[in-house]
Amino acid sequence: MLRKTILGGLTATLLLGTAASATDLVVYHSWSSGPEVAALNVLKAGLEAKGHTWTDIAIPHNTGSNVNLMNLVTGGTPPNVFMESNPGVYRDLSAMGLGRPITEYFTEQGYLEHLPDSVVKSITVDGEIMKVPTAIHIDGMVYYNKEVAAAAGVDPEAWDSLDAMFADFQKVSDAGYIPLAIGGQQWQIGYLTHALAAAIGGPDFYLSIYSEQPDPAAIDSAQMRSLLDWLRKFQQAADEGSANREWNVTTNAVITGQALMQIHGDWMKGEWTAAGKVAGTDFGCVQIPGAQAVVVTVDSWGLLGGQPEDVDQAELDFASVVVDPAIQADFALAKGSTPVRLDAPESALDACSQEVLGILADPAHQVQNPHSVSDADWQNSIWDVVFNFWSDPTMSVDDAIAQMQENHDIILG
Repeated sequence: MLRKTILGGLTATLLLGTAASATDLVVYHSWSSGPEVAALNVLKAGLEAKGHTWTDIAIPHNTGSNVNLMNLVTGGTPPNVFMESNPGVYRDLSAMGLGRPITEYFTEQGYLEHLPDSVVKSITVDGEIMKVPTAIHIDGMVYYNKEVAAAAGVDPEAWDSLDAMFADFQKVSDAGYIPLAIGGQQWQIGYLTHALAAAIGGPDFYLSIYSEQPDPAAIDSAQMRSLLDWLRKFQQAADEGSANREWNVTTNAVITGQALMQIHGDWMKGEWTAAGKVAGTDFGCVQIPGAQAVVVTVDSWGLLGGQPEDVDQAELDFASVVVDPAIQADFALAKGSTPVRLDAPESALDACSQEVLGILADPAHQVQNPHSVSDADWQNSIWDVVFNFWSDPTMSVDDAIAQMQENHDIILG
């Protein structure tokens, strides 16, 4: 009887200890497509395996909602974990006493030695590791339907310039297909713009526009005029269903053989994978033809500082789940991303991930996503101008440049 009492008490103590260590983390993100949710579920399962629970605050980025991270923080209902790339947000949180540097933790765990240099650079803010990297994407990749390419008699992998790409569009149209599928939403046009800025103008021009201190002289430059000219060509090549079309619906037009290709972030791969298609067999993926540089997005999570000890530990447990190499492999396959860890299992590397890693082998050929390097107001103003330019065919290059110059003076002058 005494033995049963002791064992019963020990069991109760162990259960109490487990319950005490379990923490509910409120997780803020902007993912809503099928592959995005599937990837989140990989992380959620990993977190739950550590005894914690996950509560969603999901605000899809294309809803127009004004419920953003800082609204939640200043309103007194901040999440514990949040998806955010902009360094300004981390600086603002630190100024409020809510920053959570994780440099020491990442160093102790030996994570940094397994991350590419571009990833380490992206997750560092003012000398501290502030973000937990979860996925690598190139913002402007050509994903194309191999069956459509064969039927139209074109080879996207042979294109060595945008001119060569556009020259083949007539063949595609003649074969009965849409040459280029584009989702005509503001953020998609914004992403296309900065991908083309890097591809056409190279790293120096890109950084003269997308940085904390953009160069006013670059706004009215030959490279900017070329960029806007090409943006107009893309607008004119868009199909009739383009306006306000979601990115994943646009991807589906390529998957189902209605269109040859889409230029967008290579999170598109998640849609192809979910449709049962195989990279290198059913679809191909190449960088923008003739690209002088590519834009790299490192999707990352932030951890809220100033939390009780149990919450702080749960946040670190979340970080350990995200960067676990096996979980990275499963996450990448679901999301359509490339793992952030160099030692992730090779099973995570399909033909497109191998293509991405080959492109990223050259540090001089890559720049960071504007959200990681630009003033947020300046970045938003560029989106406004290029979307207006896209939506109004009568708006001239001079008009767009004049509007950018005015915005620069107001925001950064």
